[in-house]
Formats: sequence, C-alpha cells, structure tokens
Amino acid sequence: MRTTQDYELQSSYASSAIDGDGPAGAGWVMFSAVLLGLAGTWNFIDGILAISTSRVYVGHETFVFSDLNTWGWIVMILGIIQGIAALTLFTGSELARWFGISAAGLNAIGQLMFVPAYPFWAIAMFAVDLLIIYGLAVYGGKRLRQAL
Repeated sequence: MRTTQDYELQSSYASSAIDGDGPAGAGWVMFSAVLLGLAGTWNFIDGILAISTSRVYVGHETFVFSDLNTWGWIVMILGIIQGIAALTLFTGSELARWFGISAAGLNAIGQLMFVPAYPFWAIAMFAVDLLIIYGLAVYGGKRLRQAL
C-alpha cells in the first residue's frame, strides 16, 4: 500500500515551502496590519461601550481630563483611525507604514490615559500597540521592498 510520503510533489509548492514564501519580515508586517485592524475593532467597541450607559467600565473614576463619555469618543475615534491604517497597510506604501506607526503610537498614549476605566485591558492594548510599532518600524519599509 502506498502512502502520501511515497509521492513527490510536482509543483512549485515543494520548493516554496522549503525556501520560504517571502522576504524576511513580511510576516511581521502582515501580523502588524492584522493586529492593527483587530485593535481598531476592539477600540471601536470599547468606545461604544464607554459612550453608552453600559456597566462595563467604572463610571466614577478620575481621568486625566474630562469624563468617561469623552474618553469613549476618543477611544472610538482612535479605533476608526486604526482601522483605516490597517486597510492602508495592505497597499504596501511607505506612507501607510508611517500612518500605521502613528495610529498605534496615538492609541498607546490614549490607552495609558484610559487606564482608570479598565486597567488590565488598557495595559494589554498598550502592549499590542508596542508589537504593532515594532513590526512596522523594524521590518517594514525600505528593507522589505529591497528584499522583494
């Protein structure tokens, strides 16, 4: 009886699986783009929850400025900006890369100011933003385009 190990692959899949599918760092850039989109979606939902009268967040905390309703709008707008940045990253342009880094940086600052509302989630989102910035800053841009 023959098994699948007895047959050799006759297509280009055999060589691409061994050699790698793309340049070094392409996975990090794709990971950053997808993570930026997820973070944008989460921030949009967080903003809606903070704006509405839901009981997810503590309503009587002291924020850097203003109240929970204002921070809900800020976080929701940051989520929209991150979603747009994630979509532009799939174009592969240098401007999209810097827009993604800026969006993640703004969100990191915003999440640190949103810590009184939901501390563990805000710190986790800050860590996600740091991963996004790392992936786009180190592996994106000129080095990635030269490897293609």
